[in-house]
Amino acid sequence: MALFCQRCGVGLPPGARFCSSCGAVVPVGTVVSGRPLVRPRIGRQIAGVCIGLSQAYGWDIALVRIFTVLGLLFSGGVVGVAYVACWIGIPEEPYPLP
Repeated sequence: MALFCQRCGVGLPPGARFCSSCGAVVPVGTVVSGRPLVRPRIGRQIAGVCIGLSQAYGWDIALVRIFTVLGLLFSGGVVGVAYVACWIGIPEEPYPLP
């Protein structure tokens, strides 16, 4: 996941504290995970959407799954449609090379 300056929009390298273009301070605690958004083949329950989101953004997998189930129950089907859209739209993790 790339890091961009919130003031001027210039791409920043991981671990940058200041923007090289405008000098703006990068907020403390900005975490850039190096993992792309994919649905992993190992550890998934239904389609791998929850674990893919949790690994890409650094969230706790248990909380993502709990919020997904609660959203399915109380959103009137909106979260279900979003889950299916993510299932179709997020690519599956490629097989490892031998």
